[in-house]
Amino acid sequence: MTDPAKVRRHAERVKELVASVVRTQVKDPRLGMITITDARITADLREATVFYTVLGDATAQSGTAAALESAKGLLRSTVGRALGLRHSPSLTFVHDDVTEHVKHIDDLLATARNADAEVQRRAAGAHYAGDAQPYKLDEEAGAEGADDEVVVGQDRR
Repeated sequence: MTDPAKVRRHAERVKELVASVVRTQVKDPRLGMITITDARITADLREATVFYTVLGDATAQSGTAAALESAKGLLRSTVGRALGLRHSPSLTFVHDDVTEHVKHIDDLLATARNADAEVQRRAAGAHYAGDAQPYKLDEEAGAEGADDEVVVGQDRR
């Protein structure tokens, strides 16, 4: 069983190494504006998943995916040498669609903001359906109940 802290350290190191190699050694023209966002490695340190984002349209994303697949051997050997493990982890690249999630959340927040503004607009001209104070107060209850005295402790014959 591998220590979880060791796995996290290796995953962070894989992320740094892949980002460095992509920036300095991979000279593929298909490679777009890429950012390595995260890396996860299995507990047995055999498989690593690298998440990335690409700035640009669908053609830039597909070109970057192809460039990463073609550079996978170079990246794997560099990661294996740097980590010093018996077996180099196999690399899998996954496009991280963070920007789409951010856009979706922003749209949801804008919808909620508009709904709140509509509620505030409707509440500004609203008034109570009944009396302003719909509940009985204690002094009103005491005034009405004054006629109904109960005497305790006296015998009624």
